[in-house]
Amino acid sequence: MPRVSQEQARLNRQRVVEVAAALFRERGLHGVGVADIMASAGLTHGGFYGQFANKDALAVEAFDAALAEDHRGTLDALVANYLSTGHVRSPGMGCPLAALANDVAREPAGSPVRARFAHGVRHLAGLLADRIPEPARERRRQQALANLSTLVGAVVLARAIDDEALAADLLRAARDLVAE
Repeated sequence: MPRVSQEQARLNRQRVVEVAAALFRERGLHGVGVADIMASAGLTHGGFYGQFANKDALAVEAFDAALAEDHRGTLDALVANYLSTGHVRSPGMGCPLAALANDVAREPAGSPVRARFAHGVRHLAGLLADRIPEPARERRRQQALANLSTLVGAVVLARAIDDEALAADLLRAARDLVAE
């Protein structure tokens, strides 16, 4: 069997990480297996361990890839996008915090996935804090953490219910609270 070039191996790895980032957010960390990820990436299961030490290592990279997605814009624009029906209905393309919080909470203490999740919380809180006009740094941080908690919580709850009107009310209430 011919070996792939280093460039092709890099592209394959990138594809696996992108596919895993979407599938983990869509189905959860334990709702998708390595075979599913590799098949969705158009690759064989056997190639996985040549690229990654284990599924947790892939989950860490996939989480980083999801966090690296575009976060430009004003606070109002970020909040409007985050608290949108589109974000609620598309977990595979949305925020990994809202998609994976429950799964990560069940990971053992000290796991690499938990550490990466904590990094993600700090990262997104920092992005929010940078957009808050409050001059005091600690006050900005506290407000950003409260805003992040509100955003993630509203999306998690809106995804968990079958009542479209209540889901819209949750998003609107969170948007109004963060705008205050």
